[in-house]
This record gives sequence, C-alpha cells and structure tokens, in this order.
Amino acid sequence: MTALATDKETDTMKDIPTPSARRRRGALLVLVAAAMLALAGCEGGDLVSYELPARQARYTFETTTGDVKTVWEYTSAEATKDDTPKGSPCIGELVGSSQDACRPEPLIFLRYDFGLALDNTARAGAKHDVTIVGYFQERLGRSPEVTSLKAEATFDGGRTWHRATTRATGRNTFTATVENPRRAAQGVGLRVSAVDNQGNTVRQTIPQAYTLR
Repeated sequence: MTALATDKETDTMKDIPTPSARRRRGALLVLVAAAMLALAGCEGGDLVSYELPARQARYTFETTTGDVKTVWEYTSAEATKDDTPKGSPCIGELVGSSQDACRPEPLIFLRYDFGLALDNTARAGAKHDVTIVGYFQERLGRSPEVTSLKAEATFDGGRTWHRATTRATGRNTFTATVENPRRAAQGVGLRVSAVDNQGNTVRQTIPQAYTLR
C-alpha cells in the first residue's frame, strides 16, 4: 500500500512535466498493474487516492478485511521527494495523472505464526505460543522499529479479553503466550497492539485466530 501526500491541488492549465527516469522505468509496471486490476474485475471507482494537507498531522486509518479489523495511527506530512523503491510507480500514476512526490506511509503490518497442528488447531487447556512480527512497506530509507507489543485473547467471541504474556524475541519480533481454556466453542480470538519508535501504532483484531482440540 503506497499512500500519496500532495502539497497542493493541481492547476488544470499547468504544463505537464517531462517524466523522470524513475517514472519512465515504472511505466511498464503501471501497465501491468492496470491489466491485473482489469482481470480481477476492478473498475476505476474501486481505487481511491487521498491528498493530505501539507502540514504534519496525526492520522487514523481503519480497514476491515473479512472479519479482521485493523486500525493504524501515524504521523505524516507532505512528501518533498519520491521515496518509493526503484521501478515502483506512485499510486497517483495508477489512478490519475498526479506527478507529485509520494512515499509509503509508516504503517505497521503484522505477520503471525500461530504454531498450529496439521489440522490448524491448538491444544486445549495448555499454554500456546504465537509468534508475531511487525514489518513495514518497502522503503528507500530505514524503516522504524517496533518497540512494544501487547496481545490479548478472547474465548467467548470478543465479550471478554484476557492479557497474554508477551516478550521480545528478535528485531520487530515478539512471542505471545496464550493460556488456552479447556473449551472455547467460538475458538480463540486475538487482539494485538504494537508501537514503533516513531510513535506510530496499530491495533488488529482477529475474532477467530484458531480453534482448540
């Protein structure tokens, strides 16, 4: 996900600048991405871009994928130069004619290793470790570091939550120990909150992460 931060509205009579070398290299990727979106059945209205104010501010971005809800809070300001991997077009090139500088936003993403058995279950009435890795979009500069992570588990569909013991086990990597009950008819759900060293946060809720055997 690459977010676009622009400094001003584009004048419709403004001369179109000559594409930079990086943008020319990204032209083929734009065509490929457009073809893939067409094959997937995406219409033009399925893609949304945002223009953010030039001044630095705190933003909240919320999304729901299936039954997983994720809420990010992060600080952003206008991009003064492109800060995306070489060969990767800015989102403005995919959805319009914007030539403004862009960069990935500092969103913390979470990757899980639930350590389940072959039938995707965990043992009831026992402690169970879940490995959680925080990561960021590919950037030209140095990514922030996830400094803390909190995990909670629910055994009743989200009505009550129980704190899981967490410990750092590597860079941006944490292990959460869930004390599974003997029974959980609705499975085990997780709610994970993480913070990086720049004050950006994420909170992700998975109503059913795994079931018990």
